[in-house]
Amino acid sequence: MNDEMFGEKVTHGTIFRRAIEENLIDPKKMIQVGLRATGYAAEDFDWAKSKGVQVVPAEECWYHSLAPLMEDYRSNLGSEHPVYLSFDIDGLDPSCAPGTGTPEPGGLTTTQGIELIRGCSGLNIVGADLVEVSPPYDPSGNTALLAANLVFEMLCALPGCKKR
Repeated sequence: MNDEMFGEKVTHGTIFRRAIEENLIDPKKMIQVGLRATGYAAEDFDWAKSKGVQVVPAEECWYHSLAPLMEDYRSNLGSEHPVYLSFDIDGLDPSCAPGTGTPEPGGLTTTQGIELIRGCSGLNIVGADLVEVSPPYDPSGNTALLAANLVFEMLCALPGCKKR
């Protein structure tokens, strides 16, 4: 949601802001969960909220199941509106996923990540991605293994996939 990063208007950290500005995304149907303590500028978080994005910082998620949040989101959005699911691995705490370029303490747990993705089941998911995995930063391979499992969960949340 940044306006720019390192003087550039189009980067991996500005893409959703550009999409909202170009009316490619309805911000009132968008939710961002797990934003962590710091950003490049406070206005970056404020801008999204001012456009109607539901912003749920990581600290509001600590010690809570995210299943109720996703149940509310699903019931408010409905099953017809097309949904794109983008999962940024660095939203998880680095104790769970150290293999990312921007680790920051205070992120979500792996269980919460799974709850978020499973909570998308029943939505009209038309595409999905998982980003920011950097295997060289995690020689144990745990981040890559977690990412593979989260992508599997995304595939299981696609329309037409049978429930477990």
